[in-house]
Parts: sequence; C-alpha cells; structure tokens
Amino acid sequence: MKKLRCYVGHYWYGYLFAIFSMVTAIVLDMVYPRITAKIVDDVIVGGNIGMLTGLLAGIVAVGIGRCIFGYCKEFSFDVLSSRIGSEIRKDLFRHIQTLSKNYFDDTNTGELMARVKDDVDKIWNALGYVGMLTIEVVIHVSMVLYCMFHLNWRLTLVPLVTMAVCGTIAVIMERKLDKLYEEISEENAVLTTVAEENLSGVRTVKAFAREKFEIEKFLSHNRRYYELNISQSKMLVRYYPFFQFVGKALPVAMTILGGVSVMNGNMSLGGLVAFVEYSRNCTWPMEMLGWLTNDLSSAVASYRKIKKIYGENASIRDCENPVVLDEIAGSISFEHVSFSLDGKDILRDITFTVPAGKTIGIMGATGSGKSSVVNLLQRFYDATEGTVKLDGVDVRRLTLNQLRSSISVVLQDVFLFSDTIGENITMGRRGMLAPEEIREAAESARAKEFIERMEQQYETVIGERGVGLSGGQKQRISIARAIAKHAPVLILDDSTSALDMETEHEIQKTLKELKGTTKMIIAHRISAVCHADEIIYLKDGRIAERGTHRELLAKKGMYYETYMAQYGAFPGEGGKIAYGG
Repeated sequence: MKKLRCYVGHYWYGYLFAIFSMVTAIVLDMVYPRITAKIVDDVIVGGNIGMLTGLLAGIVAVGIGRCIFGYCKEFSFDVLSSRIGSEIRKDLFRHIQTLSKNYFDDTNTGELMARVKDDVDKIWNALGYVGMLTIEVVIHVSMVLYCMFHLNWRLTLVPLVTMAVCGTIAVIMERKLDKLYEEISEENAVLTTVAEENLSGVRTVKAFAREKFEIEKFLSHNRRYYELNISQSKMLVRYYPFFQFVGKALPVAMTILGGVSVMNGNMSLGGLVAFVEYSRNCTWPMEMLGWLTNDLSSAVASYRKIKKIYGENASIRDCENPVVLDEIAGSISFEHVSFSLDGKDILRDITFTVPAGKTIGIMGATGSGKSSVVNLLQRFYDATEGTVKLDGVDVRRLTLNQLRSSISVVLQDVFLFSDTIGENITMGRRGMLAPEEIREAAESARAKEFIERMEQQYETVIGERGVGLSGGQKQRISIARAIAKHAPVLILDDSTSALDMETEHEIQKTLKELKGTTKMIIAHRISAVCHADEIIYLKDGRIAERGTHRELLAKKGMYYETYMAQYGAFPGEGGKIAYGG
C-alpha cells in the first residue's frame, strides 16, 4: 500500500500553495488587532484623527485579503483531498480486484463496501477540511502566542497554561476514542453486510415470510451501532464543555487581568484591546480541539482497516517467467489432480483429457467436486497435487489474463449487471462486437425472441442481478454472453437447469454446431451431457465411472441409476432420451 505521505507528496505543490494561503490569511488576522490598538492609542486616546483614514483603509485591505486567501486555502484543500480520496479509493478497489477467490470466500461484501466507501471518506475528510483546520490551529496558535508575548509576556502565561491543559485533555480523549472508533468501524461493516444481504435476497425473504426475523436481525445490529455512537457522544459530552468553557472564560480573564495591568501603567489601553482580541483568537482552536480529535481518531481507525486489506496478497498470481502462447487451441488435461481446501479433500486423483474441439460431460451428486474442476482449470485455486494443463502447458505457467480470457463460463448462479442487455452480452468483448454479432449470440442462446419483444430490445436496462427477468431468461442471456466471447474453451456449469426441455434441446443443438470450441458441460440432467464425447461421473471427489452415454448405460451403474431416476425407463436401442437424443 502506498503510504499517505506518498499521496500527499504527489500534490506537494498544491499543499504548499494551500499552506501559503493559510499562513497569509493568519498573518492578516494577526495584523487586525494591531490596527485596532493603533486606533485606540493614537486616534481615540492620542487624538490624531489624521491617522484614522489610513487605519480604516488598512482594516478594509485586511478584510479583502483575508477573504481572498481564505478562499484559496479552503478551495485548494478541498480539491487536493478530493483527488487523493479518489486515488485511494481507486487503488483500494484495484487491489481488491487482484485478490484471489479464497479471500472473498471468507470476507463479507458489506465489509468491503464499508472500507471502499465509508473508510475512504473519513481519510478524505482528514486530508481535506479536518486536516486543514488541524494545521491552521497549530499555525494560528503559534502566531497568536508570539504576538501576545510581544505585548505582555506575563499575561501570555495564562493562555499558554490553559492551552497546555486543553491539549492534554484532547490527547486523553483521543486515546479513549481510538478503541471506540475501531468498534464503530467494525459494526458499520456488519450493518452494511446485513442490509446488503437482505436487500439482495428480498425475494427469498418474502418467499419464506422471514420479514420479521430479518427486521429483528437488522435492528439488533442497528441497536449496537446506535449504542456505540451514543458512547462516543457521551465521551465527547464529558470533555467538550470544558473546551467551550475555556473559550468563553479566557477573554474575560484576559480583560480583567489586562485591565489591572493598564491601571498599573504596565500596558496601554490599545495594547489591552489587542491582547483581548488575540485571546479571542485562542478560543476557537480550543473549542475545536474535541471535534478535530474526534474526526482524526476516526480517520486513523479507518486507515488501519484499509491497511489490513492491503496486507492481504493474492495467493494465485502469475509465475516469474510465464508462458504466453500465440494461440489457444483448447485441449484440456487433468493429470492425477488432487485438491484440498481448509483441510478437506475435495478432489482425489482426477485424470482425463479433452482434445481441442471435443466435449466432456461431468456428472455427480452435489458436493462431489464438479465445480472444483472448473475452479482449478480457471486457476481460482491451484491443485494440491497433479497438473492441470491447457494446450499441454501447466495452467500455473500461463498468465492469468491469457488463461481466463481463453475460457467462457456459464454458471448456474447467473450474475447480470445493472446495465443494458446488450452490455451484459458483450461483457467478454466489450466494444469489439457489432450489433449483428450480439443478435447472433442471442439467437444461438434462444434469447433473441424474448429480448426483441421488449420495448427497448437490447438497450433494455435490467435490474441488479437481472431482477425483472425469469431464471430461464437470465440463463439464456448468460449463455449468449459466453457464446459472444468466442473463447476456445466453453464451460457450462449446470447452466440449463432453469430451462424447459425444448429450449435446452435447441441450445444443445447450437452447442454441437460450435466447431473448434472445447466444451466442458457440468450438469445434473442426463439430457445436458448425453452427446458428450466422454462423460465422467464423480463420487466423493473421485471418478467413479467414465465412458460415452451408451457405454455408461450399458454398465448399469450410477449413471444408469441417474437416468432411470430422471426418465423412469431404459432408453432402448440407440440410447434415445426424452428429447430424441
């Protein structure tokens, strides 16, 4: 992770200008009490009326200059913090995208959303308005104390001691708030996760009449978040009135003590007026110490959370000297592959070969390891033992970009983006497909008919995850997306489960016509795999049976039992199934 000083250092010239504007504005603030002292001593007390015009002009000039440089200061900090916040969010999102699949298996979406949005916003705030005020408080107080020492060093000891006490209290408060902000940040992530899950799964919640339970679950986390924020408020309320009291009491004390000094002849009346004005300039930094400490502590807690994400590294990455093939033909081979995850054996001694352009079907009960075969081929995980090869090259030696861009995948759990149907179809080759190619892909997936019945056809914007479409329609758009990619390897992971038999049959005919494409079909339906050049049947992570459709039926093993369960009768001569295969 780039350190914050690297982001700030990239815009050093902007911050230099902003601080210059800030210092100039503060200097002008320091000049104003001096002019006021002159008016009192020389004009009112001394009777030198001729000086009044120049002094009043000086006040006007100070006011105009203060406005100009104050604007430059605030605008510069706002622009710089916006740019840095945008870069931090961009870099964080890019880093999250590089992490391997196993990281997302263990991390909630809501937590990542909280880090990318809320935590970056807090750092953004700290580098902008809050950071600006923090720097301004330091410079402002230093200049005020300098001016006050020049007027009366004895009286200056009072605000100096007072500010030291305020600073100590602020440090104590910051330390107590630090742990509290960690808890608030964590609970914010949990609350976001619960809300995101329930809104995404609202149809499931309603289908099971779980609204009351889910509301209670949300309210319990909302209550915890409320309690933590109340604890924060209680802590601020405990300390903040002290800062406010000091801010109001200090000018009064300076007026009384300064008045005694004037009566004793140790100070002029104009000097007293200037000194009281300077003491007022001490009060607003004291009043803001609590608020600044609050926001800075929150930003520090957020920065730690983001650093924790940057501490995660991708477990799957390109090797040092990767192989880049000129062209991918699409032959696949698994050689004695075993795979374990979290201490559990998922695949054991899997061996098969799919020549380029051929089709393999993979069947098995739920949990038998079918989808793990796909994950290993795409290198979402690496095999524990054995080798997975694409075109004779170990997939661990290929670049992830070439490997994954060579494979089109259609999953049972279809994910469609909140975009137009056309953009969803062209996802694999965005900006490279002509409208005719999009329509051809949709027709191949038997999606063209229902798409073109819509008012805006391919420009129809679909909801999040395809809300508004049936399960079968979403699957057909997903299949069209895979076909449009024109990848040498096509994987269908139970991708026709939501289709009727007739539509599935039509899509199977289309898939058979895809020449030069290696197909891996994972399914529970016999109809999806019966035309494959080879079918393997997995059980407990091992290959229990293998062969063609006819060969496996003849063995009368697990594949045969699955057939009988689905169709209830032996197919007879030719091995025909329900749709005439």
